[in-house]
Amino acid sequence: MSKGLIAIIAVVVILGAWAASAYNSMVQVQETATTALSNVQSAYQRRADLIPNLVETVKGYAAHEKQTLEDVVAARSKATQITLDPENMTPEKMKEFQQAQGELGSALGRLIAIQENYPDLKANENFRDLQVQLEGTENRINEARNKYNQAVQGYNVEIRSFPKNIFAGIFGFAKMDKFEAEAGAEKAPQVKF
Repeated sequence: MSKGLIAIIAVVVILGAWAASAYNSMVQVQETATTALSNVQSAYQRRADLIPNLVETVKGYAAHEKQTLEDVVAARSKATQITLDPENMTPEKMKEFQQAQGELGSALGRLIAIQENYPDLKANENFRDLQVQLEGTENRINEARNKYNQAVQGYNVEIRSFPKNIFAGIFGFAKMDKFEAEAGAEKAPQVKF
């Protein structure tokens, strides 16, 4: 074999090894991001699972607040029907998911506000425990969303950086969307009793 042929084979082998390494690193950061998205959905599911217990507890103490309770149940139902699929995620689907979760959070806020008007409910141990669980769940959701956004940032940087962006385009790695604040979230909520 000639030295030229050996050099060409060596370059091809080195490029092939580098391409395989680049592909594998893109798969790894993509999996990190999709796992983080699953963790966000898990946190939202935990909240949705707590809601029936909260509603039943509140029903016993605030039967005349039926509309608020029905709003919570309806918002929960809508929120649990929308899921995000990492394979087919679009900005529109992300926005729809965030809107449904925002409606649920708003309905829960109204439900929590009821407690201020009903001392018996406020003093009820089950209600307090569920309220603590919901607060913890909201914190988990926020933490999961932040971790997802960090994972997506790492993934997007990986696939958009040269020269991996060339392989990303060839192998179909597409940019992922981050969670964003809901419209109007920059304004502090006004609580009235």
